[in-house]
Amino acid sequence: MKALSRTLFAAAVAAPLALSSIAAKAADIVDTAVEAGQFETLVAAVQAAGLVETLKGDGPFTVFAPTDEAFAKLPEGTVENLLKPENKDQLVAILTYHVVPGKVMSGDIAGKMTEATTVQGSELTIDAMKGGVQVEEAQVIQADIETSNGVIHVIDTVVLPQ
Repeated sequence: MKALSRTLFAAAVAAPLALSSIAAKAADIVDTAVEAGQFETLVAAVQAAGLVETLKGDGPFTVFAPTDEAFAKLPEGTVENLLKPENKDQLVAILTYHVVPGKVMSGDIAGKMTEATTVQGSELTIDAMKGGVQVEEAQVIQADIETSNGVIHVIDTVVLPQ
């Protein structure tokens, strides 16, 4: 009887832990960004641009995600201006320039210099030949955050389409 009650206790303790790890693995790009806490500006911009459902979609997507600190580097008033409804097209263009169709892990490009066509339609230069990975003028500061519908690579600068 003691063995049975220990087994039931262990199962009761383990079940929530197992469920939480399943939930963590199932988080999509948007939910992962929200939970991270360092992408509040990016999440607000994605919401203002009407891209939440897209980035919660099947994908897969590779997102080069600027941190709040990266957005803070932009000239004063830039983010506030981009979040205005009349600037939605420009905001969508900037955000989709940070997204590449498919799932590109750092190991896929290690030691290479390449270009990737973004969802916005322009080419994004990715240089993984030096120490670390450079995306245009941004440095990848954390790579390979896997989500249920792709991967996030954290960057230190907002990259702008030419």
